[in-house]
Amino acid sequence: MSTVQLVINILLVVAALVLIVSVLLQKGEGDAMGAIMGGSGADSFLGRNKAKTMQGKLANVTKIAAGVFVSLALVMIFLI
Repeated sequence: MSTVQLVINILLVVAALVLIVSVLLQKGEGDAMGAIMGGSGADSFLGRNKAKTMQGKLANVTKIAAGVFVSLALVMIFLI
C-alpha cells in the first residue's frame, strides 16, 4: 500500500466517522405530517434562519461529509 492510499484511507475513515456522528446528532423530522396539514413552520423566524441553527449547521456538515466520503471512495476505486 502506497503512502497516498494510506492517507486517503485515513481521510475516508475520518469522513465516515464525521458523517455517522452528524447524522446521529440530527433531530428527527417528527413534524412532517403537521406540515402536510398546513402547520408548517416555514414562515416562522426559525424557518427562515434555519441555516443559523444547530440543526442547519449539522445538515451542512452532513452534506459536506457525505460529499467528501463519496469523493474519496471514488478516488480509492481509481487508485486500486
